[in-house]
Order: sequence, then C-alpha cells, then structure tokens
Amino acid sequence: MKKQTVLYSLLFATALIVSCNSSNQSNKDNEQTQEEINTESSSSQVTEPQTESTTTTVFDINTIPISTADIGDFPFFTAPDGANYINNVKPKDFDFIVFVTPDNIYEVEGKTFRAYIHRDKKSDKEISGRYLFRSYEDAILAAGGVKVFEGRLKGDRLEQYKDLCTYGGSNGSIDVYNEEIVTYVIRRNDGNIYIAMEKKDFPSSSIQIVQEKAFEQTITKITSDKIVKDLNETGKSILYINFDVDKSNIKSDGKKVVDQIAKALKQEASLKISIEGHTDNTGNAAHNKKLSDDRANAVMSALVTDGIDKSRLTAQGFGAEKPLVANDSEENKAKNRRVELVKK
Repeated sequence: MKKQTVLYSLLFATALIVSCNSSNQSNKDNEQTQEEINTESSSSQVTEPQTESTTTTVFDINTIPISTADIGDFPFFTAPDGANYINNVKPKDFDFIVFVTPDNIYEVEGKTFRAYIHRDKKSDKEISGRYLFRSYEDAILAAGGVKVFEGRLKGDRLEQYKDLCTYGGSNGSIDVYNEEIVTYVIRRNDGNIYIAMEKKDFPSSSIQIVQEKAFEQTITKITSDKIVKDLNETGKSILYINFDVDKSNIKSDGKKVVDQIAKALKQEASLKISIEGHTDNTGNAAHNKKLSDDRANAVMSALVTDGIDKSRLTAQGFGAEKPLVANDSEENKAKNRRVELVKK
C-alpha cells in the first residue's frame, strides 16, 4: 500500500511539471504572435502627405520644355463659355504679378493681365467653380504649360505674399487668405508666361497672366531743342509738368521743364505760343476746367518771371474736353494730364 502511494505521488508531480512547461510555452508563443501582429500593423500604416509648408521642391524653369504651340495673342485665354471677364479690364504693357513656387514667392514683370471671372449674366448657362478651373487648366496644359504649385499659403509665406502683392483688392487679385492659389508656367522663346489662379468651389475666380519682358525706358529728357523742334515740325509740344496734387503750384522738377520752355523761346525770338492745360475726366468737370486754366496760367507766369515777354504768350485750360486717349485706364489718364504748347 505504501509503494502504491509513492507511485501516485510521482505521477502527480510529473503531470504538474509537464503542465507548467506547456503553459510557459503557450505564453511565449502568444507573446511572439502579438509582437508579429504589432510589427505588421506598424509597417502597413500609410505615411501622411507633406503639407505646403514642408515642401522642399526647388522650381527651375530651365527644366521645363519650351512650348512652340500657337497660343494666339496676349492674354492668350478667353473666358470659357458661360463666363466673362468683368470690369472691362485691359492688358497693361508693363506691370507685374506675384508668382508662387513650392520654394519661393517673387514678382514677375512684363505684359500683364489681371481679371475677375464671373458667370456671364447674359448667358442661360449655369457654371461651377470646377468648370472654371478645369477650363483654364486644360487650356494652359494644352498650350505646353506646367503646373508649378497648388495649395494654401500659410505662416511666413502668406505674409511674404501679402507684402509683395501691392495690387491686392484690385481687379484679378487672389484671396490667398481663404482660397487655394494655383500657378503655371509656359516656357516660350518669345517670353515665358506665368499664370496664377484662384481655385474655389464658387462659380467665380481670378486670373493673373504675365508674359515676361524687360522694362523699356520711355522717358526722354525735355530740352529746349526738342521743344523748338516739335513746335516747328508739328505746331505743338506735349509736356508733362508736375504740380502739387489738385493745385496749380509747380513742383521743383516741373520748374526745370518750364526753364527749358523759356530757353526755347529765347532761342527762337519770333515764337509765340498758347499754353493749354488739360486734365483727365476724374471728378467734377467744372473743377477740372478751372484747375487746368490755373495751371496754364501758372506756367505763363513762370515764363514771364524767366524773362519772356507776356505778349508772346496766352494761357487757357480745357479740363477733360480734349483727351489725347480714352480715359479708360490709369495709364491713359496720366497721358491726358498734360500741358500743350501750341504755336501761334
């Protein structure tokens, strides 16, 4: 009986050891399996795309193929069907837009067009923001263009854009605070074309186009010889004399022009002239006419002070009655604000 009891004890101990070893191995297996699951799960996670602020791509226009496509005349792209450019905007021979790349923000100068695009109120066609964007993007890419940047500006880049964009709020300005900006470039032998657009869901947008070209100086020094030449050949000399704003006081650089008029009249003692003042059409017509008359008389008084006999001079203001060009842009209005010397 004692031997049997000992045998039972040995069998129980052996079973207990086997059970413990099996349990430990099972725990190890479970730990290994969970580790493999965690590793596999970690390796299958999708990396988040880079945000606009972490983009490091460097833009180099020399890597873009040169386009030889026939793209027509500047500004190259009409508004799509069902939309139009509002405010009767016209291209400017020389201006700039602010251009955005992934790594930089800078000005591009040249022939410039900036406009708002709205639904054409005369059209029965309903349009969407997606339609406007796709219309322009397809046309730009078909012309050999390449998309350079698309996204929202943030932080320092937003402030940099704001500081450079001195035309903010005018025709074609882009709401970079609330909307995405998209930029493209068409590399051309006759001047690279840079395009910026506003991208939004609403059926309106803004577009800015500039064809790069160097600045050409058109200001020539006014000399007495040039005044005499113009008077003898065409009967008039068109001058731009600077006055104080909305006054007839001649500024110091305007006085230099008056001195050249006096010198011309002294060179040609037989010359008699009518001094005619002109303004653009901004403001009240009666006020403009009086202002132009006062300025013409101010020039005459300055010439008399310089020793010119008053009998050789007359002065008259015409206000906006005789524009050189249409008063349809700031550039043209500046051309109309002038003094003409007319040979009598």
